[in-house]
Amino acid sequence: MDCMLGVGGPDGETIIEVFQLNDQQKEHLANWSAELRYRNEILRDQAEFLLKRNDTMPPEELLKVSKRYNAILDSMQQNIRMMDMRMLALFNDRQYERYILLCRQLSMRPIHINRPIDER
Repeated sequence: MDCMLGVGGPDGETIIEVFQLNDQQKEHLANWSAELRYRNEILRDQAEFLLKRNDTMPPEELLKVSKRYNAILDSMQQNIRMMDMRMLALFNDRQYERYILLCRQLSMRPIHINRPIDER
């Protein structure tokens, strides 16, 4: 299971505190959180419409609807992962190492991003 950072979720302040975000990172976090809410609100509306429009269908048709519904949920999850990856790409080495450590403590798989190699 991926270790999600939670950009756009209710724990924005926790992300700021735990990773000691700088002002630029805080601004990006706020912007991406708003973008995620907007993107997923559109998908949520589509899902609700899909369910309301098809609530009296026969079982065979409901199976088709459930596949479309699951595709919408998958898109929402992809949006969440994309925003987390954006935020992780802005982390400095210390912040990213803290993220990796927290994920390991939770026995979760960290999201790996392409980072420049640290030449110490």
